[in-house]
Amino acid sequence: MEREPKQERAMQTKATILRAAAEVFDECGYAGASISKIISRAGTTQGAMYFHFRSKEALARAVMNAQPSTIVPQLASQGLQRLVDITMVWAMRMRTDPLLRAGVRLTNEQGTFGVRDATPYTEWAEIMAECLRVAQAKGELQPGIDPGEVARFIVAACTGMQMYAEAATGRADLSERAVSMWQLLLPAVAVPTVVSRTVVNPELPLTVGGPA
Repeated sequence: MEREPKQERAMQTKATILRAAAEVFDECGYAGASISKIISRAGTTQGAMYFHFRSKEALARAVMNAQPSTIVPQLASQGLQRLVDITMVWAMRMRTDPLLRAGVRLTNEQGTFGVRDATPYTEWAEIMAECLRVAQAKGELQPGIDPGEVARFIVAACTGMQMYAEAATGRADLSERAVSMWQLLLPAVAVPTVVSRTVVNPELPLTVGGPA
């Protein structure tokens, strides 16, 4: 009976450390983030930190790979609408969510700390490809669309888009850029009836608990 509370506490501690690390990485980047800063922000001990994450690099990798968990579980939509919603929520939360922001920053900076890991990109591509495969099965896509190819394109487009927006406006217009992307892309990938009914609005993605 005692094991479950201990496991729950361990999971909570791990989540607290991950969130604290994300905040510090978001503020300072990899080079400026120290273990002592992360431990202090988490309000935990060095032993607890190293129990869950063996190094700063391990923490950075965990933050990089946590990006989908900040968005995907919250969405209730399916098919092409789900893919659109992922990008809408992503664009909004890039301005406010430290775990997502740090994951993106570290993915972009990883070469500076000796890491070359495409996993964050490939995981997003697979999540998006699955949305497109569902859309294809529902007859939402134009003939000949390759879900994997389109998914990889969207990941690349979003990567460049957020970097451009960061340099130009501090990401203040990232949502507008994401909307513009879909205004251009939807007619190329979706059948006309689906284009007309797909909602492209960063304020209205369908979430598990209702509109966001």
